[in-house]
Amino acid sequence: MRGKDPKLAKPSRPKIVIFGKAGVGKTFTALDWPDAYFIDCEGGASLPHYTDKLKKVGALYMGPEDGANDFKVVLEEVQELATTKHDRKTLIVDSFSKLFGTAIQVENDRLVKQGAKTDFGVDKKPAISATRRLVKWLDRIDMNVILICHEKPVWKNGEQIGTSFDGWDKLEYELNLVLRIEKQGTARKAVVQKSRFVNFDDGERVDFSYDEFASRFGADVMEHSSVPIVLASDIQVAELRGLIDAVNFDTALLEKWREKAGVEKWSEMDTVTIDKCIKHLRGQVPTT
Repeated sequence: MRGKDPKLAKPSRPKIVIFGKAGVGKTFTALDWPDAYFIDCEGGASLPHYTDKLKKVGALYMGPEDGANDFKVVLEEVQELATTKHDRKTLIVDSFSKLFGTAIQVENDRLVKQGAKTDFGVDKKPAISATRRLVKWLDRIDMNVILICHEKPVWKNGEQIGTSFDGWDKLEYELNLVLRIEKQGTARKAVVQKSRFVNFDDGERVDFSYDEFASRFGADVMEHSSVPIVLASDIQVAELRGLIDAVNFDTALLEKWREKAGVEKWSEMDTVTIDKCIKHLRGQVPTT
């Protein structure tokens, strides 16, 4: 039995989406979170006042020249952060809207060049697929996560009824907290748009500051050293594949295993999970 006392579950680090108008302080305030690894999809943080802040807080910087606007490169970087030992505690992607939008534009250009149909939404498919993979890794990574997004209007029956983040619309169902950032004098406020945390109520207005989040989540949760995922060994992957061939196992169930683990390849599974799969398959091998 794999169930356990829920109180023994490891406290979750905050993994959030924030959005707001330009200039309200989303990026500057996010950089106050501990030991940031900053993925700058737009290149805006190369300006002097941003580089000064990045240097002051000891952040590591990855810009467009490093591949920060390429989904494939960003995914590889997140996987590296999830599976290796390092001193970073917070991952910031600024902006996810730019990353998502660029992937759509690249696919649209490819379809146009090939003379293929560009029906509504077809150019979004690669961006959505990449986002699903990114979310799976963000769920696994032992870091605080902030996805910064642009703000966009929400329309209904020809009238604007509110605002939301610009990006994959189902992202709010994947992460546990969505905040709209507003500037109030010299302070920054966060309006809770959606929350699964009991310490953040829908519609609540809170200070958007690291101290506020540390008081709600616990500084020990947000500041502990990242623990890397130990990936499956080559030996484990080879044994699993051999067992799959030996028992002619249901491919649909295998796909469910990968989906549940948040991986596309067996080699992306952690060593504990793949060991459970191996033990299960061993029990399916016919005895002679």
